[in-house]
Amino acid sequence: MKKRRSLTTRETIVVASTLFGMFFGAGNLIFPVHLGQMAGSNSVPAIIGFCITAVTIPILAVAAIGNTHSDNLYQLSGKVGKKYGWWFTLILYLTIGPLFAIPRCASVSFTTGVAPLTGDAGLRIWQLVFTFIFFAFVLYFSLKPGKLTVWIGKVINPLFLVFLGILVVVSLIHPGAAVSEVAPVEGYESGALFNGFVEGYGTMDAIAGLAFGIVVINIIRDLGVDDDNDVAKEALKSGVLTGILMIIIYALTIIMGAQSRGIFELSDNGAIALTQISGHYLGGLGSFVLAFTITFACLKTAIGLVSSCAEMFLKLIPGKLNYRGWAMVFTLFSFIISNVGLTAIIKYAVPVLMLIYPLCVTLIILALCEKLFGGSRYVYICVTIFTAVPAVVDFLKALGVSAAAEFGSKVFPFFDLSLGWVVPAIIGLVLGVALALVNKGKSGKAAA
Repeated sequence: MKKRRSLTTRETIVVASTLFGMFFGAGNLIFPVHLGQMAGSNSVPAIIGFCITAVTIPILAVAAIGNTHSDNLYQLSGKVGKKYGWWFTLILYLTIGPLFAIPRCASVSFTTGVAPLTGDAGLRIWQLVFTFIFFAFVLYFSLKPGKLTVWIGKVINPLFLVFLGILVVVSLIHPGAAVSEVAPVEGYESGALFNGFVEGYGTMDAIAGLAFGIVVINIIRDLGVDDDNDVAKEALKSGVLTGILMIIIYALTIIMGAQSRGIFELSDNGAIALTQISGHYLGGLGSFVLAFTITFACLKTAIGLVSSCAEMFLKLIPGKLNYRGWAMVFTLFSFIISNVGLTAIIKYAVPVLMLIYPLCVTLIILALCEKLFGGSRYVYICVTIFTAVPAVVDFLKALGVSAAAEFGSKVFPFFDLSLGWVVPAIIGLVLGVALALVNKGKSGKAAA
């Protein structure tokens, strides 16, 4: 194939569609809807904060993989250090795998599909039965991937988006309340922007961008773009199209969630809110269609995550289990975790996300800008260390350790806004650049 420097408009749209399919699943709706319910009249700053972490950073993560010519996250994070790269990749894949993201797929499906039909009677038994059947399908198609995942991606996801579009339009035409009339819940009266920023962590898309960015990069290369710089540019260009669509969807669903407060009380999670809104505007049939499409969309996502995690663990821990063994382990563990319930999964994910998201953000930024500092390992190490310290403190704060909250507030600027890592990261950058320059000067003298 002849070397090319750019994609056609049609090819860019195809790549953008693939990228959207990677990022956007049913889980990407439960957070903005719930955010809208909490933010109320302060939905606009909440939208801005949410889109920074749920759209901008994930798109940049894909571009970062291309910019550094990395084959996977293990290789990219290994720029900090081989051992760090191993542990970081391990924790990241466990987060988007059996600890949180895969179990969440089953829990969202159950909460939107089965729970409204069963009520509280025998809910745990129904959940156990549903998740068992769900993960039986996940394991089967993870071990024998066929056309089902392609069919779901081409049919179910578009059906889901069409249904969502109908639901959003109907709810906007007949709002339960004007957004301006909905009082924000505690913490959102003046901090909606930063709370929206943190809520965007829950989508886990920045993590997914680092983990699966190589898929999009390979698609662009297969289309004939060979130069690494051009690949990164095309990934970013496709990402902008994807980002625009995601921002539109997020903004509308956040507004829809805010308006629903005129009809419903604040829900425990976004899946409950989405089910209530759908039932109110579209009746029983609407709730059934929502449950059906979300279940199959989540099934596709879970199959992809199990397969990706199994393949990565073959590289991280070679010689222990084969692909089939890892797929079975991840499926079984995800089945167990999924039965703690959606609200609990979201709750327990927060501390972990507070720990790893700042490290993801700084890694992405460094990867995009590494030509400015020559890709020096000093910079990667210093920024990562200085970012990790407040991230660990934020992790402890999210676990409820009051001493950590007090310490972080006193030591780190913007810590109360969940941005305590920003200033230390900048300090680490300055120190890393200084060390890189000093080392370069010594090398130059030695060569002379």
